[in-house]
Amino acid sequence: MPAKGKHRRPKSNSLSRGIAAAGAGGTVLVLPVLGATTADAAQADSAAKPAAAPATYVVAAGDSLSRIAQEHSLTGGWKKLYQDNRGVLGGDPRLIHPGLKLTLGQTGAAEPAQKPTASNASAERADRSERQDDLAAEPAAPPAQKSYTDDLDGWINESLDILAQHGIPGSYEGIHRNIMRESSGNPLATNDWDSNAAAGTPSKGLLQVIGPTFAAYHVPGTSTDSFDPVANITAACNYAADRYGSIDNVDGPY
Repeated sequence: MPAKGKHRRPKSNSLSRGIAAAGAGGTVLVLPVLGATTADAAQADSAAKPAAAPATYVVAAGDSLSRIAQEHSLTGGWKKLYQDNRGVLGGDPRLIHPGLKLTLGQTGAAEPAQKPTASNASAERADRSERQDDLAAEPAAPPAQKSYTDDLDGWINESLDILAQHGIPGSYEGIHRNIMRESSGNPLATNDWDSNAAAGTPSKGLLQVIGPTFAAYHVPGTSTDSFDPVANITAACNYAADRYGSIDNVDGPY
């Protein structure tokens, strides 16, 4: 019979690792161990990534905390943004101004997109609803401070705004007409010759108000100096409204 051929044993893979297990017939099987080196590498790679630094945002004109929180999808909305930046913003979350640098919290790598599910859609609707509620709950920013010119036109306009706040009637034309008759627009005008002056209570200011009348009809929030043009106009209009219905109804000594 022919000589038995010698077969070369296959060379084992030097990169494979295995464990020995006894089979049913006593044969020893070598089972490769998979995934160990891959897991170790993944853990090492994860550990090597540094934690992301907090993101910052510089406030621009027209910004509000709710707008910033919504645009950056911040968890916790404007309330959390305010808490994180209270040291910068102070005690009123409405008083933000351009140039302030805010911390937006920790940022990280974007999460992989998830396949939409009913539960995901429900959670997204709830989160959107919460952001809208936060937007509605944020205190409205205070109105910008109105400025007035330091002249007759500015004094009348400022007084008109104060009168409107207190429900006291009066128009620009009615006020201006009476001022020009009483003082010619001089806020320091003083009458030192009529019966009021003789009684020791001279008429003063733009609308020539005597001291007792000024004190009785002084409007809170204005100066207590009867020569102050805005205070003088406002008190005179208050007096005229009480006695004549409006300063507009006055067209002579009053």
